[in-house]
Amino acid sequence: MTPPAIDAVTKFEPLKFPWQTPDPFLFCVHHDDTYPAANEQFGPNASLAGRNLGQDFTIKDGWRMYHGRVVPGFPSHPHRGFETVTVVRQGLIDHADSLGAAARYGFGDVQWLTAGRGIQHAEMFPLLDREGPNPIDFFQIWLNLPKSDKMVAPHFKMLWADTIPKVSLADAQGRAIDLVTVAGRLDASRLAQPLPPPSSWAARSDTDVAIWTIKLAPHAEWTLPAAADGSNRMLYFFKGDGLQIGTRTIPNGQAITMRAEVPAALRAGSTGAELLMLQGRPIGEPVAQYGPFVMNTMAEIQQTYADYQRTQFGGWPWPRHDPVHGAAPQRFAKRPDGEVEKPA
Repeated sequence: MTPPAIDAVTKFEPLKFPWQTPDPFLFCVHHDDTYPAANEQFGPNASLAGRNLGQDFTIKDGWRMYHGRVVPGFPSHPHRGFETVTVVRQGLIDHADSLGAAARYGFGDVQWLTAGRGIQHAEMFPLLDREGPNPIDFFQIWLNLPKSDKMVAPHFKMLWADTIPKVSLADAQGRAIDLVTVAGRLDASRLAQPLPPPSSWAARSDTDVAIWTIKLAPHAEWTLPAAADGSNRMLYFFKGDGLQIGTRTIPNGQAITMRAEVPAALRAGSTGAELLMLQGRPIGEPVAQYGPFVMNTMAEIQQTYADYQRTQFGGWPWPRHDPVHGAAPQRFAKRPDGEVEKPA
């Protein structure tokens, strides 16, 4: 007798805000805002009346200001002890930090920032089109650092869109499957991934970290290959009218906990399906978190807070706390030493 197939799904539950994640990740947020035309200050050309400016996290008219008061986004704020991975599908983000570095990136680019021992940065969403809408769509993923790397020097790396492998497949009926593999190869025959920052948990050869987006055409079928036994794997089904995983029917807007070592047969519904996958071997250390600080003990959190009060993690060299890098749409990264990097 053939043994029954092992179910790849262990559970699924509605997406929360932020999205729940397993070790080695800390959380994930999907920002999807349909901003209107821009004003001369790179903010929305619309009334801000009725918004809780500084803490605007409620969708109104399809968008939010977040912590921004003029330009939407996140003015200067500190981090220590983890990494941010910002995967921009549409729109632009302006980065500025306490090291004096700056960047404008988007439209498929990824910024991978190791906060390490401490950095302040701003993440603003400049609206450049004064005639039409300015949508933005991105994931920000917080990836933990092990104790051995929590106090490394801060560092950021740009993964420009043209360096990130994109895999286009078709099922037996010719229906499209499109993958973007920010971290982790689909298979050994594919192009090598751009390397994450050197102290990242993802930079280690045995951590099985993968960050993929998966887009299935209507009714497309594809089998997600197995990962290493002992890894954690989550799928986030954020767009589509239905998804089949093996014999399970998954409604839209679900966080799906998977058995990483088991292949998973996916089948999209009538409008297709879009998913984010986060995967990795757990770090397996205690997590103590206080807002933007992530350490191993509360004593370390208290020390972090004292360090920030004393040093401001290098201070803030910009004339405003919500810098925007002008009206030109060109993407770039300017390093603390003044070196400028641009996509090909």
